[in-house]
Amino acid sequence: MPRLAPPSAGARLRAMLLSATLLAACGAEPPPPAATPSLTISAAQTVTRPLERVLVASGSVAAWQEMSLGVELAGVRVEAVLVEVGDPVRAGQVLLRLDARTLEVQARQADAALAQARANLALARADSTRGESLLERKLISGSDADQLKAALIRAEAQLTTAEADRDAARLKLGFATLHAPQAGVISARTVQPGQVVAAGAELLRLIRDGRLEWRAELAEQDLTRVPAGVAVELVGPDRQPVRGRVRTVSPALDPQTRTGLVYADLPEPGALRAGMFAEGRIVLGTANASVLPREAVVYRDGLPYVFVLPGADAVTKVEQRRIGIGTEQGDIVEVTAGLGPGDRFAVRGAGFLSDGDLVRVVPAPAATAPAGPRP
Repeated sequence: MPRLAPPSAGARLRAMLLSATLLAACGAEPPPPAATPSLTISAAQTVTRPLERVLVASGSVAAWQEMSLGVELAGVRVEAVLVEVGDPVRAGQVLLRLDARTLEVQARQADAALAQARANLALARADSTRGESLLERKLISGSDADQLKAALIRAEAQLTTAEADRDAARLKLGFATLHAPQAGVISARTVQPGQVVAAGAELLRLIRDGRLEWRAELAEQDLTRVPAGVAVELVGPDRQPVRGRVRTVSPALDPQTRTGLVYADLPEPGALRAGMFAEGRIVLGTANASVLPREAVVYRDGLPYVFVLPGADAVTKVEQRRIGIGTEQGDIVEVTAGLGPGDRFAVRGAGFLSDGDLVRVVPAPAATAPAGPRP
């Protein structure tokens, strides 16, 4: 049998090229490269801890009761003003004096008229007694006796009128001195010595007992949560804390704004003054709540979101999820909806994520865990 000649080098090269072509035609592709995470983040889970329930509100500082003080006389000149704005006063203290010379003369005239009326009454009584005696002896007529009795009645009426005039003159003389009706602090003064006053015009203003209160305006859903007696914390203009307590809550709402007022007493207002505007915290108490780090909450279009990590893999895709938040305190935030027990979420690096991003998860440092309320 004849032997076949070995293939030449050109034939071997053609065979190799043919094999490569056949392999490509069979659809064999090299494996794709592995996906690379776009960001490395830390993760955490919600924790439950006692959280202080607080309502933050704004309101004005006002006098608990402010009295407008004036006199009941008109056309009388002010002789002296004995107090200045800011002066503390006690009940019954003299605040202002009017020129009372005319009133003193009128009072003396009333006293003189009263003395005359008493003398006339004494004379009329004597005449009436004498007339009765003469009538019994038939020395005067009945008509004359009746006239003596009528004169007695007129004298008694004149005495009553004179006493009333005397009391009115003394009362007007008393109006010439303005006394403090209650203890407190003078908050305004609109009168000067030498000024001629008008009846009923405001001359001084008095903050009763020096007490101030904070009047905070709350929406209807918050107003119903505030009971009387809870603590209030304000900050004065000197940055010092001012503490108070809710005295009462308005029983009615403004029909236009749907808001109501909370009235809080400020026993020691510090640097706060009536008329100032202040922001405060109404402390409703403490309750257990689910919290997460503030860093984990991302706001998109004004709404709060977190990026949830499904499963426990080190490399995973994040899911953007809308949540509900409640009280914010320090570096923690209360979560009220959107997260369940055991849900993991991105913390550090959450602000750079988008829905569906592939991330690498590393253990969270101690500082990333939700911290307790700040003192």
